[in-house]
Amino acid sequence: MTNTDHTPLAEPVSPREIPDAAIAMLDAEGTVVGWTHAARQLVGYTAREVVGRFAAHVLPPPEEALRAASYAEQCRAQGGWSGTVAVRHRIGHTLRVTLRLSLLWGQDASTQWLVSVTDIGTLSSGTTNGPVRESLLARAPIGIVVHDLQLRCRLVDDVMEHHVGVPRDRWFGHHLKDLFPGFEAEALEAVMQQVLENGATKVHEYRAWPPASRGRAHVFSASFFCLQDADGETMGVCSMSVDVTGNRRARERLAILSEASMRIGSTLDVMQSGQELANLAVPLLADHAFIDLVESVPFGVEPSGQIGTTSGRRPPLLRRAGLATIDPDVAELPWVREEVIHVHPASSFATALRTGRSYLEPVLDTHASPWVDHDPARAQKVRDTGVHSLMVVPIRARRYVLGLALFFRSEEQTPFQEDDLLLAEELVTRAALCLDNALRYAHERTTALTLQRDLLPHHVRGGAAVEVATRYVPADMDHGVGGDWFDVIKLSGARVALVVGDVVGHGINAAATMGRLRTAVRTLADMELPPHELLTHLDDTVRRLNEEDADAPDQDPAVVGATCVYAVYDPVTRRCTMARAGHPPPAIIDPQGHVIFPDMPAGAPLGLGLGLVPFESVELELPEGTLLALYTDGLVESRDDDIDVGLDRLGVALARTGSSLEDLCSQVIEALPSQAPADDVTLLLARTQGLEPAQVASWELPNEPAAVSIARQAAVHQLSEWGLEYLVGTVELIVSELVTNAIRYSGGPIFLQLIQHQVLTCEVSDSNTSHPRPRHPHSIDENGRGLFLVAQLSRRWGSRSATNGKVVWAEQDLRSKAVAV
Repeated sequence: MTNTDHTPLAEPVSPREIPDAAIAMLDAEGTVVGWTHAARQLVGYTAREVVGRFAAHVLPPPEEALRAASYAEQCRAQGGWSGTVAVRHRIGHTLRVTLRLSLLWGQDASTQWLVSVTDIGTLSSGTTNGPVRESLLARAPIGIVVHDLQLRCRLVDDVMEHHVGVPRDRWFGHHLKDLFPGFEAEALEAVMQQVLENGATKVHEYRAWPPASRGRAHVFSASFFCLQDADGETMGVCSMSVDVTGNRRARERLAILSEASMRIGSTLDVMQSGQELANLAVPLLADHAFIDLVESVPFGVEPSGQIGTTSGRRPPLLRRAGLATIDPDVAELPWVREEVIHVHPASSFATALRTGRSYLEPVLDTHASPWVDHDPARAQKVRDTGVHSLMVVPIRARRYVLGLALFFRSEEQTPFQEDDLLLAEELVTRAALCLDNALRYAHERTTALTLQRDLLPHHVRGGAAVEVATRYVPADMDHGVGGDWFDVIKLSGARVALVVGDVVGHGINAAATMGRLRTAVRTLADMELPPHELLTHLDDTVRRLNEEDADAPDQDPAVVGATCVYAVYDPVTRRCTMARAGHPPPAIIDPQGHVIFPDMPAGAPLGLGLGLVPFESVELELPEGTLLALYTDGLVESRDDDIDVGLDRLGVALARTGSSLEDLCSQVIEALPSQAPADDVTLLLARTQGLEPAQVASWELPNEPAAVSIARQAAVHQLSEWGLEYLVGTVELIVSELVTNAIRYSGGPIFLQLIQHQVLTCEVSDSNTSHPRPRHPHSIDENGRGLFLVAQLSRRWGSRSATNGKVVWAEQDLRSKAVAV
């Protein structure tokens, strides 16, 4: 008797998988006794025209009628036949089809034939294959049962016996629920009842446990067809079942790989991550899974040797981090979680640890492996569990082997294959990332964090405003960490902020302060403050840090000081606004190679001016192609030369026109008097770019309600010219809300500007200096929804101060196919 499962499958069968094979029933002499709607659609004959006639005279063309006798003889001798034949359609044309005949047994050893025909032409035209159709073409076993109108079994083939393990003589005259009470019988009979009622073909998947499966579930896809008699009346329903367990397992494997990212690494505990990997592998991939980590890893210490560098050494001790088995009730397992594992030097486990390569042993020899003699008691326990197939997958991270993942099969009789090894390697690779993260976290908790150049931005981009290149050279190339930093910050309206700063001192404290100040500058930059106001707020931040350190009772107060230069460049107006706080002035090189150091107020170093010296901004108009050089004093100052010498040297190096920014950076660094400078050196080069006039559109609007409609129409027209019609609906709403707010809260003229660069920016300017603040309106509020709507529709939005008021802006992403004018 076959065990069954009432639990519905997680994935319903797609309607596209319903097979369209034509089905006919023949008696033992080859006379058609049953017909289907699909058969009529394929060859054009109705049931009335076919049933009761000899199949050889109905289906093949006359010239092949003689071959039908040989087909019949083969069928009787072999219990079935399949192949490709020509069939003539009722209206005269010939169809090339795949035909399959299956022998069905009835009560009292009577026999009938089921004919399955699939049009090859529909396959070549791209029709989706279902499980039954694929089996028809591949000649895979198909289980067939024919039920009468009362859903009692009349005919069954030999394959169905193997599918469910029930002799065929027990099928006849019975309902499924009488034979298999736990077989999803009610669901299957409900499907068959629907087929009888509406004549439509149905597909249903179910699980069963055939006796040969040794307790493992198999998934079957059953297709149900309505059979018709000579009068076209329904005479019964035919079911054709295909074992789709392999396909189902493949889908489950893909699903488990995607699930691995969620289930593995839920904590930063390496032992827990190892257990999660084991739990994921069983029972999908293996009957038993063990995760062994190098003994130092759970304690936050990396393995001592990299891959390929441990030749000749004894393998490291391992600690069992994860264990999962398909049968947790086994009395004595040959493994215990958290135990220490000694690896035999001549074993495959030691080889995997040394080389970092996986090992597959489809048929495990538990009598001749080297580890058997080393640990005979454990080997005997392995034999007792019936383990017969093994995979060893090293857990690799950053050229280190962190441990081994071991997978065994005992209940599943199929040995591991290469595709199993690929799946295991992918699973372990994903887990290795989590284990490595946990290892690094543990390492950070037990050792002091050394701050180095990771605090500096790794990649800087100037967007549409500038092309940038950077260099950073620490004073101590091997150990020193200074307080220099640079940054390039994209602002609204295609503008960009350029920052270079220098914290007083060296070492970890200076680097930590640098990281805090760089974060503060980015935060203040997002507030769209003018350069002098930004430096004022940054000065307050540094002074507060000094006050906090002075109040700490358990440490000596350390005075924090820093210098900084901050510049904002607008590619629309080609104007640059900059201010500095005790920092060397930037160098400006025009397109012809002329170098100037602009005369601008120096300002006081951050945190040291007591707030008494105001910062001042200077605004310059820069032609397109102008080079801006921001740097720290380590580039121009030295113990042997005056700062003017360093400025002259810098100017000469930067005046070389035609060089790329990367080449210029290298030339400037190579011109240093010493390749081991006494102070950190930071250089930021930015070559200005301007937006084309066609990329910017501006309108002056009257301060009256009619301006909203004018603004919308202008925006729609401009978007159409730019080929951005897909943004019309969103931009119309944004423009309406921003212009409406400007009319409501300001008294002067209103300006609307659209800028197309890497994003689309919509800006509305008015004379009111108060900045908008979004709020979440209540359901009964009539006002307050405008900015909330803008925020929902925009990629980013915000406001900034302008000369005579403010600018409120919002950004929209452009599709990749949209190209800037």
